[in-house]
Amino acid sequence: MASKVEAGKLEWRISVDNGTTERLVPAYGPSKRIFLWLKGFVMKVILEQIAKSMRNIWRIGADDPAKAVHCLKVGLALSLVSIFYYMRPLYDGVGGNAMWAIMTVVVVFESTVGATFSKCVNRVVATILAGTLGIAVHWVATQSGKAEIFVTACSVFLFAFTATYSRFVPSFKSRFDYGAMIFILTFSLVSVGGYRVDKLFDMAQQRASTIAIGTSICIVITVFLCPIWAGSQLNRLVQCNFVKLADSLDGCVAEYFKKKDVSTNENEDEETNKKLQGFKCVLNSKGTEEAMANLARWEPAHGSFNFRHPWQQYVKIGAAMRRCAYCLENLSICMNYETEAPDQVKNHFGEACMSLSSASSKILRELADMIKNTRKSSKMDYLVFDMNSAVQELQETLKIVPIEINRPEDDVKSEKDKEGDRTMAMSLHEILPVATLVSLLIENAARIQTTVEAVDELANLADFKQDSKKKTGGNNA
Repeated sequence: MASKVEAGKLEWRISVDNGTTERLVPAYGPSKRIFLWLKGFVMKVILEQIAKSMRNIWRIGADDPAKAVHCLKVGLALSLVSIFYYMRPLYDGVGGNAMWAIMTVVVVFESTVGATFSKCVNRVVATILAGTLGIAVHWVATQSGKAEIFVTACSVFLFAFTATYSRFVPSFKSRFDYGAMIFILTFSLVSVGGYRVDKLFDMAQQRASTIAIGTSICIVITVFLCPIWAGSQLNRLVQCNFVKLADSLDGCVAEYFKKKDVSTNENEDEETNKKLQGFKCVLNSKGTEEAMANLARWEPAHGSFNFRHPWQQYVKIGAAMRRCAYCLENLSICMNYETEAPDQVKNHFGEACMSLSSASSKILRELADMIKNTRKSSKMDYLVFDMNSAVQELQETLKIVPIEINRPEDDVKSEKDKEGDRTMAMSLHEILPVATLVSLLIENAARIQTTVEAVDELANLADFKQDSKKKTGGNNA
């Protein structure tokens, strides 16, 4: 047995019968092998979890790059405002209250311009108002002599009660909830802190200046560096919802009247099911639409949207779309009826239903184009006329239902007075699913008409420009 050094590493070798040497590998006991196996297993699990987490983190940024941009802007804003804390001249210039500027950036910087504007304006106005009232209350309290503590406590109670109660008013809460909270905080700090602070006015002035610095940096960065507009997001959301409604409507009707012998692959079925469920996104978008509309009102003019753009009209349009989505939800239920209509009945109604579905979906897609391009449609009247014509055609088809095609052979031999009743009952039972679908399509057409009126009202309020395209007939739509 001998030791040998190779490449700076000591290893042991043994001599074998043929005169050569072999490397001596230490033999591990059972406990050592178990320990090494557990160590490898744990390291593998940890590494897999880390890799999985990193993939998920990367996917979040890849799916929505705006989130990564927002993170970069927050980091930049904090870096700029930190200069007031690190540099002695700037730090002394704000009286050692530079930390308030950093806190302001942390709490007011939001992902959209409207949200940032809302919080900045609320914070500045609430701080100025609360600071002014706090100084006034402090002056009154100091002039009251021994009642100073009583005056201060009563004023804090009164203003805190009023500001807190205002947060329960819906119209106030939607726009000034954050401002009310800042008002309570600032007023309490100024009025109560003045009892122990000698230079109250200087302290209030310094804190107001640091808050102004923080909000100014936030506004400049969020507006001029890759701005994310809440108004544009709301506009895209409403446009996409119109397209989803159109896809769901076409998909539901086409799926119901689809022939059974037509085969499709798995990818097509998955894509069809995804489109069929598009109306659910419309049903769940109410809260998002209202929040975006409230934030968009704070934004300056941008793109095709003026400062006084009627954002609340988008909420009305969303409500009209949800009424259509409820009809589509019932249509999807009709597809799952256990009682299936005969093929003869489906063939009788199929063409008229498909025609109405196509005309309705064309209107929804045209409305989506109006919202996207912020222009009035030159062919909307023709599309509405085609839809109304399809409704009348479907109603006429409903009046001439071929009830006799479902007459069972046993009823033919029965008495004439009973034959009609039994045949009618069975026929109505068999055509009930199709009749329900027909009535829902007609009702959906009426609700689409209401949606068209809501979009036309938006076009008039926002002064949409007339579409430059030539008017075309319904057949070319």
